[in-house]
Amino acid sequence: MTERKSVHFIGIGGTGLSAIARVLLESGYQVTGSDRNMSPLAKSLQSEGVRIAIGHRTENIESAQVIVRSSAIPDDNVEVQAAHRLGIPVLKRSEFLSTLTEGKTVIAVAGTHGKTSTSAMIAWMLSYLGQDPTFIVGGVINNLGTNARAGKGDAFVIEADEYDYMFLGLKPKIAVITNIEHDHHDCYPTPEDFFQAFDQFAARVASDGTLLVCTNDGGAARLAQIAKTRGQRVLSYAVRYSNNGSTRPQVNYAATALTPNHTGGLSFNAINVTPDRTEIHSTINLRVPGRHNVQNALAAFAVAHQMNLPVEAACEALSEFRGTGRRFEIRGEINHITVIDDYAHHPTEIRATLSAARMQYPRNRLWVVWQPHTYSRTRLLFHEFVTAFEQADHVLVTEIYAARESRPEDGFSSSQIVAAMSYPEAQFISDFSQAASYLSEKLEPGDVLIVLSAGDADQISTRVLERLNERS
Repeated sequence: MTERKSVHFIGIGGTGLSAIARVLLESGYQVTGSDRNMSPLAKSLQSEGVRIAIGHRTENIESAQVIVRSSAIPDDNVEVQAAHRLGIPVLKRSEFLSTLTEGKTVIAVAGTHGKTSTSAMIAWMLSYLGQDPTFIVGGVINNLGTNARAGKGDAFVIEADEYDYMFLGLKPKIAVITNIEHDHHDCYPTPEDFFQAFDQFAARVASDGTLLVCTNDGGAARLAQIAKTRGQRVLSYAVRYSNNGSTRPQVNYAATALTPNHTGGLSFNAINVTPDRTEIHSTINLRVPGRHNVQNALAAFAVAHQMNLPVEAACEALSEFRGTGRRFEIRGEINHITVIDDYAHHPTEIRATLSAARMQYPRNRLWVVWQPHTYSRTRLLFHEFVTAFEQADHVLVTEIYAARESRPEDGFSSSQIVAAMSYPEAQFISDFSQAASYLSEKLEPGDVLIVLSAGDADQISTRVLERLNERS
């Protein structure tokens, strides 16, 4: 990025565009943006001098030389149309990424689940190790207080989002594949369509680069085999939930001896396996809960090892990682009632989050609020969602968050999922205020409330905490 331009972002409040905007701002670009409302990420940019307009109007783009738009922005958006008339280039994220990452060593993390936490762990670890990376992550890294930064080091860590084929704009030196499970049905109609997009991404890894794949996942393991036939350098990592048997024939990196620790997370040994020997490094004592986070941390450890960084210090950094916003984020505790936000919106993610909650709070009543995300996902994974809440004691389901979709003409609603659930304590409450009132009346000391939402239902957490505080 040699020439400093004025860049305008349509949809600047989202996690993806706000992160790119921050990197450009810190790199000396003039940045402006617009959105339908002022998100916390947009507010943060505004406080640092970015001019942000609420609502889309022609005059918002007048000073721009380049426009970057969110995938949710349609072609008939007034700012997009005005830019076309004025001859201003309008790019999606995938088209802008080659400019953004020019001259950097790109470390990209892709996968249906876990990419935010894994990329956050890598960004924090490299920062801890003095590498001063540039990074773009889909959530605020609690250790660093931001979701993006323009560093002076060589590394560029990026969460490689598959939606709208964004990750095909990257040319990674190291690419991590956490898992491949069909999602974004509006963009990828079939599981094979989804898999082929990941295969295209894997093929974009630099000829002297490394593809790092989690073989705990069948889809990722399949991709590894295909990449090997292309002659790519492929390394594998996996969590061994049993301590019996040798890891030598299967993987290059393994996590073994998983044990709960006093912080609520899991401790494990990070192992590097070569044809000649098995090398056990320092124990990593995770502060973030769940077996899925052991996989994420193992991937970060493998990245440090591949970069020839001091792995013992990398283990220290991962032991200090405090998570990201809306990924098992403890919002507050009042009268011994704990309120947690989590971004889980896919059945696999929901099961992993609730499993982590049960591990951390084995004797507490677990209340779960779930806001389904998009009609297409909720409809196509209907039966998986019906059975995803076995670990919960009480389940409240709100109406579906439409995001970029329109409400179906047949009136499909998440109330239909609740009707199909076998849990006696499952109920449908569409209104956020009503849900918060109900919860604040029913929650008792020792209870844990988890709000699962990739939309706007985190408002419920805020309202419940306010009402519990008033009640106390």
